[in-house]
Amino acid sequence: MNAPAHNLFEVVPLSQHIGAEIRGLDMSKPLDSATIKAIYQTWLDHTVIIFRGQKLTQEDHLQATSYFGTQGHIRRPPKYFPPGFDRVAPGIMFISNIRENGEPIGALPDGEMMFHHDMIHSEIPDKGTLLYSIEIPSTGGNTLFASGYAAYETLDPALRAKLEGRNALHHYNYGSTQKGDGKGTEAYGRAAHPAIRTHEESGRKSLYVNRLMTVGLEGMSDEEAAPILEAVFDHCEKPEFVYSHKWRVGDLLLWDNRCSSHAREDFPANERRLMLRTTVQASVKPHF
Repeated sequence: MNAPAHNLFEVVPLSQHIGAEIRGLDMSKPLDSATIKAIYQTWLDHTVIIFRGQKLTQEDHLQATSYFGTQGHIRRPPKYFPPGFDRVAPGIMFISNIRENGEPIGALPDGEMMFHHDMIHSEIPDKGTLLYSIEIPSTGGNTLFASGYAAYETLDPALRAKLEGRNALHHYNYGSTQKGDGKGTEAYGRAAHPAIRTHEESGRKSLYVNRLMTVGLEGMSDEEAAPILEAVFDHCEKPEFVYSHKWRVGDLLLWDNRCSSHAREDFPANERRLMLRTTVQASVKPHF
């Protein structure tokens, strides 16, 4: 599947619809404008891009983030910015199950997560997320990426007609609070966005709903919307639309939050996992 795009680096597609590895670049080194432009276009073309075998300081991570736009604001409590592990540069968040004094040092520490779009419950969700792996478990913890483009383009016309021109309602809740087990994250945001959104740069349409955060459709009762959304969720998560990323230490991965959703597989709770996360701000609200 090797497919060199140009003479600046090699692009290796990772699945039919989503994901590509970029080879031949050291992201700890400053890049020239032509290379940055080519990387950005590769990201738009493939939605998810991976740089393997990187050795990045936190400053390097922030520099890489800047190639894709303005760094997003971290919206997490201060406890997710502990000292140590080099230093935690402003704007970098830990994703980790490592515990100190019984408390996780990072956000989203344990277990699996259903498919979702980052910050879809905010008025202007971030357009991209970068994740850099420092420690990974021996098994599990894969991140799954689903193409919203492919899902839209293959959606049953009758279902598509029920979504066209309609906003979906999104609620920040990572699932388990609804089960009453006390282990979830209390909701703090709600937003409405087009169920089918047009990417402001590619011009392509994608499905913009997900199983974890989408709770309804404007203009429909919950009873009417629920079976429609369930059918759309099932369609979006079909294996043929998904790339499963098996992490290695030193992976830097960037996904386009505007046209993809992602999920996490479970992993051993007794094995350490540490990722550093940054985001890239969007400049416009999602639109039809």
